[in-house]
Amino acid sequence: MPLEEVPDAVFAQRMLGDGLAIDPTSGILHAPCAGELISVAPTGHAVTLRTDIGAELLMHVGIDTVALKGEGFEAQVEAGRRVEAGAPLIRFDLDIVARRAPSLVTPVLVTNGEHFEIVRSLLGRSVAQGELLMELRAIDGVTRAITAPDAPAAVRLRVPLPHGIHARPAALIARRLRDFDARVAITAHGRRASAASAVSLMSLGVRHGDEIGLEAAGADAQAALAAVAALLEGTTAGPSHAQAVAGAAQDTVAAASRPAAGDALPGIVASRGVAIGAAAFIARTERSVAEKGAGASHEFAELARARHAVRERLRVLAAGEQGPRSEIATAHLEFLDDPDLVAAAAESIARGESAGHAWRSAVRASIAALRDLGDTLLAERADDLLDLESQVLAALAGESGSTAVELPERAIVLADELLPSQLIALDASRIAGIGTARGGATSHVAILAAAMDKPMLVGLGAAILGIEPGTRLWLDAERGSLQVEPPRAQIAAAERELAERAAREADDRASARMPAVTADGVQIAVLANIGSAAEASEAVSRGAEGCGLLRTEFLFLDRRSAPDVATQAREYQKVIDAFAGRPVVIRTLDAGADKPIAYLPQAREDNPALGVRGIRVSLRNPELLATQLEAVLRIRPLASCRVMLPMVNEPGEVERVRELMNAAAARLGVNAPPALGVMVETPAAALSAAQICEVADFVSIGTNDLTQYTLAMDRTHPELATELDGLHPAVLQLIAATTLAARSRGRHVAVCGGLASDPLAVPLLLGLGVLELSVVSGLIPRIKAQIRALTHAGCRALAEQALALGSAPQVRALLRDAERRAHPQASAVLP
Repeated sequence: MPLEEVPDAVFAQRMLGDGLAIDPTSGILHAPCAGELISVAPTGHAVTLRTDIGAELLMHVGIDTVALKGEGFEAQVEAGRRVEAGAPLIRFDLDIVARRAPSLVTPVLVTNGEHFEIVRSLLGRSVAQGELLMELRAIDGVTRAITAPDAPAAVRLRVPLPHGIHARPAALIARRLRDFDARVAITAHGRRASAASAVSLMSLGVRHGDEIGLEAAGADAQAALAAVAALLEGTTAGPSHAQAVAGAAQDTVAAASRPAAGDALPGIVASRGVAIGAAAFIARTERSVAEKGAGASHEFAELARARHAVRERLRVLAAGEQGPRSEIATAHLEFLDDPDLVAAAAESIARGESAGHAWRSAVRASIAALRDLGDTLLAERADDLLDLESQVLAALAGESGSTAVELPERAIVLADELLPSQLIALDASRIAGIGTARGGATSHVAILAAAMDKPMLVGLGAAILGIEPGTRLWLDAERGSLQVEPPRAQIAAAERELAERAAREADDRASARMPAVTADGVQIAVLANIGSAAEASEAVSRGAEGCGLLRTEFLFLDRRSAPDVATQAREYQKVIDAFAGRPVVIRTLDAGADKPIAYLPQAREDNPALGVRGIRVSLRNPELLATQLEAVLRIRPLASCRVMLPMVNEPGEVERVRELMNAAAARLGVNAPPALGVMVETPAAALSAAQICEVADFVSIGTNDLTQYTLAMDRTHPELATELDGLHPAVLQLIAATTLAARSRGRHVAVCGGLASDPLAVPLLLGLGVLELSVVSGLIPRIKAQIRALTHAGCRALAEQALALGSAPQVRALLRDAERRAHPQASAVLP
């Protein structure tokens, strides 16, 4: 029958989508076509099936049958499973449902009708199981037949993500799968979830080290599996699990008394730094919403309007920002359109609830599921859902979003919990620091605080809620304490040190374009590490004398195929133009390990850091490397460019790449190809530097990987992050060996790894013979000013002492002592 005959306005008016309805004569709902079950109602009365062409079909047995709470229904399938046409989906008792529900009529709806249209359907007649119901066509006009799917693919893997499948990875997975014609499910802890639903993925409670199953079916099954596996295996270093758990306070904050003057409240460092300022509170009020709606039609429209308003704000934020702000906005976009959340809210509206009450109920149910898992890290990710609840409820009330709070100058922002949207709405110029009673060191608010360069402590406890607004506070996010009304002498000393720091930074910025020449006349080149053309102009404005490392991965990630010559050449040219004749070192694709490329055929590796990565990937995909080299050769002026190879271990690898580059140069009529250098990132490369320098034109030391391989510590391992120190004497010995070998062959040597951006390590690197540093853009003014205050002779003496020591802490103590002797006037009040 047509939908107009369904005795329910929600279905009859096509609020959930177009389609038709069936008046059942038997108690089994069969799959009308093959596909993946992306949602199965807990009460067993409804399922959503994604077909092989991407259409999403909602099949809802009876009217208002959710009120039966599962009585008379028995689901035959689980979400995430693939089913074939005719497979039983739901068994139900015709007598019970007929007696207890208003109607047995079962709508079959296309819920993503913006992408598909119904070409024809059978109406007004009896239809047997297996007969045609309706035919769908993609709105782009291309009819795609439902073909037999490829054989399903499956793998098992252990999740190395430090914090498991939390908000951002879940959202990334759901978004990534939109690029594939495949249905993917993840199984863990005896449960199953569709990978298309970020909320369902989080509810699995997958932690670091858990083994999970990945199953995929469809034309792109293998590629989809590879993409999801790559995302899951892309670990990111962060605070340890124990630290993060310790950083989350109790679920209930008790009434707090006002701390006394001088009290120091312990907290967990979420973003490093120190600040002095006045207490300013940010409260989150529980918005009241009516339970009953004004009719399903009205409430559906209102929820759609509110979600659209929030979606547009988030899209603007995701597109207009970079880094964590963009990533978090993108994650919130995934939650906003999560099929499980939307379906749950729709069910509640169909029962007569208001849009606000239905949305809150759906979100709170998901939050409860996450918190019931007993995992503090997942519980703090539930704050993102709470944030999204607030944004949609504000939009329903006609508000534009989080209202900015008027802050005093140099405010120490305090809150029980702080949501990402609340922090983004604040005037960052007035924030000196942040402290929360609850929350964790890995929450999205903590990530935002670090990106804003604002010190933050979490887990301070209920006591901070008793602090009077305007109270003077000293937030020490180096040692982990919040001091209330510190003594005047202490404040005065700290104020002087902060003012001196600010003045030094201003002076450094003012002199950033001056060359970095030591006091005894040795010139050191200070260049920038950048990851895109957009970062080049900022680097130049901060005094960069060139680009010592252009990470080209930005062109290869988040794509379904490799960029062509024209695309790469265009982006490289933008960087060359921004640096206006200054040297630019372009590193060839450094894929593999923590930077997987979904479209490259790479098998799963038990230890990716020791597997096919860096130059090994390029040499196994010579056409990819040849395309990149040809793009570089199209740059003008080519004399500004150098090419650098990652993860080189032996001279033969350099020779093979030079052959490819020379062949491309001959084809293009280029008489003078650019200099070809290598990154020294392994002990093998450092110990073979003399031989490598016979065939390479320059070397640049990547201290991050050199440190992990020398110390046999995975640099993405959260529990080893604090022990992985590039100032370990063994690492310094390898740097010294590399610089000695390079100088003996007349080769230029640089450092582009993390040590170059560590002011404490700079004198040591100069003393080891390094004459070029490539650093993060924000530190260029400081590093250049620091070099001008050093003598090269003093740096060499310091390096000799460091090489004789036995541990990284001893080296750091030596360097701090040297720094104190060089600047005896520096205050000891602040770290």
